[in-house]
Amino acid sequence: QVQLVESGGGQVQAGGSLKLSCLLSGSATYFYRMGWYRQAPGQQRELVANVFDSGTTDYAGAVKGRFTISRDTAKRTVDLLMNRLQPDDTAVYFCNVRPSYFATSEIWGQGTQVTVSS
Repeated sequence: QVQLVESGGGQVQAGGSLKLSCLLSGSATYFYRMGWYRQAPGQQRELVANVFDSGTTDYAGAVKGRFTISRDTAKRTVDLLMNRLQPDDTAVYFCNVRPSYFATSEIWGQGTQVTVSS
């Protein structure tokens, strides 16, 4: 069973950058969709960015132009480079994988805290 391990969270001042990484355990190298979500205190979990098996990416409007998602199939990693961070980006960030288009469940990481101070 695939497990996700996130790393790279931390505290940064507004305008700074952080890179989150998610490592997928196991031997599978194909995943339909890999992405990042975030959840701020008192808020619902929301999509940050996805990357599909085709290489297509999509981003939440609030992060478009500042965040970049990338995947390395051979290394089984999906990274999120976050630039020009703002206090509103403060949240717990979760790695998410949909194994296949027809999968009935998705896989979540344990989350990593990102805190942006003004």
